[in-house]
Amino acid sequence: MEPLDTFASPTASRPMLGLTVLVVEDSLYASEALRLLCLRSGARIRRADCLKSARRHLQVYRPSVAVVDLGLPDGSGAELIVELTRGGAKLGVVAAMSGDSGAEETAREAGAQCFFAKPLTSLAAFQAEILSHMPQEYRLSGPRALPSDPIEPDPVAYKDDMAHAAELLQEASDADMLAYLGQFLRGVAHCAGDDELVDAAEALEALRGKGPPLRSELARLAGLLQQRIGQRMAI
Repeated sequence: MEPLDTFASPTASRPMLGLTVLVVEDSLYASEALRLLCLRSGARIRRADCLKSARRHLQVYRPSVAVVDLGLPDGSGAELIVELTRGGAKLGVVAAMSGDSGAEETAREAGAQCFFAKPLTSLAAFQAEILSHMPQEYRLSGPRALPSDPIEPDPVAYKDDMAHAAELLQEASDADMLAYLGQFLRGVAHCAGDDELVDAAEALEALRGKGPPLRSELARLAGLLQQRIGQRMAI
């Protein structure tokens, strides 16, 4: 784990100053929320959007904290959590994130010290959970006021995620791709409070379990994505 920057000691308003957080998250919208949480907390942030990218980052530097989404395009984030918690040089804190509350057990079994259910918008909860697992020398002593205002990611990031999902939908030619697309959409839409798209993603998952989705169902999903990115798409 990287030592604290001696020129950047934590303060009451920025209790994570001097820490570096590796965010392993494929959604731009969820990543933007974490970027704001880290920025408001004083921590530096690096982002990887898949397991391969995260492992490449970790060959070069060792962050203080890793926040790992469990649903990634090239595998489960639980694989990386196992590597980070049971390997050689361990990090200060390894946290898991997921839009599926039932995923916490998987995260804990892999070795995650804490679990964040999406959407994560509470700055106070983020700071408290991370700092509670840091070594004592990394913690700020004494009482401090806890921030109460929620984090609100830029909606442009959500539109970018929708555009990415539209590309995946056009290329979805096998069950694995459809499975990833369903969980990606469900997680992002849940973070944004987009209940209509959450329902569509869950419907896609249910149909996938019974066999290949109907063309009409894929067209419906394409239409919902079209509404959110403001452009025509073809299936």
